[in-house]
Amino acid sequence: MKRFFPISILLLTLAFAGMSQNTVQMGLLPSLNVSKKLPKDWSLHAKAESRQQLYRGDFDYAYLNTDMSLIAGSKISLNTSLAAGYLVRVEPDAVSHRAIQQLTIVNRYAGFRLSHRFSADQTFQRDEATEFRFRYRISSEFALQGQSVDPGEYFFKLNNEYLYSIQGKADDVEIRLGAFVGYSLKPETKIELGIDYRVDSFINSSSRHRLWFAVNFYQNF
Repeated sequence: MKRFFPISILLLTLAFAGMSQNTVQMGLLPSLNVSKKLPKDWSLHAKAESRQQLYRGDFDYAYLNTDMSLIAGSKISLNTSLAAGYLVRVEPDAVSHRAIQQLTIVNRYAGFRLSHRFSADQTFQRDEATEFRFRYRISSEFALQGQSVDPGEYFFKLNNEYLYSIQGKADDVEIRLGAFVGYSLKPETKIELGIDYRVDSFINSSSRHRLWFAVNFYQNF
């Protein structure tokens, strides 16, 4: 675990260095993830995620939104899967809907796993133009004890995602960094604690920084 700790410190240092000069938002981002394996290499993944603001220039609690999604996927080769799904976002004064398509490639090595995800989505909301987003995420998961993550053991996860969005005549780029420490309660159950840092508004205005403290719970059936 010692060799990965400096990486987390570096991510945090870069995040706070940039945030000191621009718009800053911090909050909580807990999520519940439930997956079910189906026959013939199919699977279902349901996710509920709530976003709550704690800071924006000063302490300022606000409930922002809840996302609920359902995605069905199928393996097309040993390491590659295709998936599509639907997400609904509930905000205090609005509801939006999102269609999702994604391709995931997972490579497993001794002691860690590396995955690439290419995805696109389209968000629909009343009285607003459709938003189109294109995303690429690279994610690595490291076993901190032994060559694989077994029950009662910890793991470390790093995410890096690049997102391009276009809505009407406006477009934007967002970069996301995530660092998480996880614990395997049993083969089907894991929990993660970490940070999710996002910076956007590169094109049309001064950059905006958001730092979410995440708690992710995973259950497989």
